[in-house]
Amino acid sequence: MKVTIIGSGYVGLVTGACLAEQGNNVFCVDVDPKKIEILNSGGVPIYEPGLKEMIERNRAAGRLQFSTDIAASVAHGEIQFIAVGTPPDEDGSADLQYVVAAARNIGRHMTNAKVIVDKSTVPVGTADKVSAAITEELEKRGLSPELCSVVSNPEFLKEGAAVEDFMRPDRIVIGTQSTPAGQKAKEQMRKLYAPFNRHHERTYYMDVKSAELTKYAANAMLATRISFMNELANLADLVGADIEAVRQGIGSDSRIGFGFLYPGTGYGGSCFPKDVSALSKTAKEHGRDLKILDAVEAVNELQKYILVEKIEKRFGKDLKGMKFALWGLAFKPNTDDMREAPSRVIIAELVKRGAQVVAYDPVAMPEAKHCLDLDFKDSPEGRKQVSMTDDPMTALDDADALIIVTEWKAFRSPDFEQVMQKLKRAIIFDGRNLYEPASMQELGIEYHGIGRHN
Repeated sequence: MKVTIIGSGYVGLVTGACLAEQGNNVFCVDVDPKKIEILNSGGVPIYEPGLKEMIERNRAAGRLQFSTDIAASVAHGEIQFIAVGTPPDEDGSADLQYVVAAARNIGRHMTNAKVIVDKSTVPVGTADKVSAAITEELEKRGLSPELCSVVSNPEFLKEGAAVEDFMRPDRIVIGTQSTPAGQKAKEQMRKLYAPFNRHHERTYYMDVKSAELTKYAANAMLATRISFMNELANLADLVGADIEAVRQGIGSDSRIGFGFLYPGTGYGGSCFPKDVSALSKTAKEHGRDLKILDAVEAVNELQKYILVEKIEKRFGKDLKGMKFALWGLAFKPNTDDMREAPSRVIIAELVKRGAQVVAYDPVAMPEAKHCLDLDFKDSPEGRKQVSMTDDPMTALDDADALIIVTEWKAFRSPDFEQVMQKLKRAIIFDGRNLYEPASMQELGIEYHGIGRHN
């Protein structure tokens, strides 16, 4: 099938590459010429395991192309995926200007029937806005609105495992309109996703608004589990319990399960923060407060400071003359995504207290340098207190303590003898509970985890 992907960011690139891998002819378009230049020169503007190789393979086979030509992109695909960004607006709602702009471009250039697919994470009612924008453009040109049908097909991709998630999905959610055009669109989507359903049916068909809400509901539920465990972990610290034992005790209940029950420094990234906020905002627009989600947000923001609180408790509020090694900058492993990353809050707070920070991340340092330049744009002196190194052990040289923020596999079994030799003091603040407190005590390392009875 001929497919167009509007937006060559995280979701658009993964969707385009994976659909091309199934034999479809995919045209990816983006308004950013620099991004398209990178892609056409063999690069990939984001880090995602397996994505670069898949893009190379399908470009070579002629099934995947990248361009800034909007008219050509609309002409190409019988199915048009809108996969542009929906950043949070000032009031916490999702900013739909890029989605609507993409819809208008489709309406301005289409000449035959198209299926328009909302792949971006969008609030309930967005399909109606997309349909209205396309209809307005079609009517200006004397064309029938029945030429298009808008479908909601939200993505459920975990950063760091997005290719695997797309190729072997838990579920495929497709929301269609109850019109003749909607039924035709449903059949085209069924055909497109048929290769992913060969083992067993993974697709759930529903109305458009239910599909839109499903995406937000899923992310809100996962975010809620994270904040819930973080609250319990903080309580465990106060009462002398071990959150790891608690996690195993409750996770063994089949009604609860183990997924997303790991405490840490709070969630970040491009999805959970903005989606929880946007869902809460949608509810408020309809006269309803989602009190649980408001609490989830509040808990998560406070949790980003938890390691700083532990450091203050150990060393005091004045950290002038002190140096901290920090392992892990990205908000999670296997990505270079620094959006809403807890490391940014931790670094800013340590610098505010006069400390120096030497950071290491296997992948995210280029993106981190850009983000930290923005974070410290009004404090050039503060920015000088933060440096990065290409070697995790070098970061430890003469540091007063090691702080672990991201649970990269490379951090799970370091040479602890070398760690102790390089650190000025054998102290670890572990924001991801990678190590066992008893093992650290045996080594002579002062260990501060999250809810591990410090």
